[in-house]
Amino acid sequence: MFYNHFVYIMANKYRTTLYIGVTNNIQKRIAQHYFDSQNSKKSFAGKYNCIYLVYYEGFEFPKEAIAREKELKKWRREKKNKLISEFNPKWESLNNQII
Repeated sequence: MFYNHFVYIMANKYRTTLYIGVTNNIQKRIAQHYFDSQNSKKSFAGKYNCIYLVYYEGFEFPKEAIAREKELKKWRREKKNKLISEFNPKWESLNNQII
């Protein structure tokens, strides 16, 4: 199935900080996070160098993606870690798989 919208989780180098976001262009959004981390550091992801994609989900409709993003943001860290580990056991950067 082709998805138009994504919920994604970015992490910093040591996987100690997570950023959860929603987008309709995941490749462009990853590039924006990287650019901000190297330059102005105006966003949360840029300030904390969250440039490694470790998790994502695709959705057909934006309302579904936004609802899922809100749900994930309410979770405790342990639950987020479990979600990521089930999807990406080694917490490897998935940036190259998306781009």
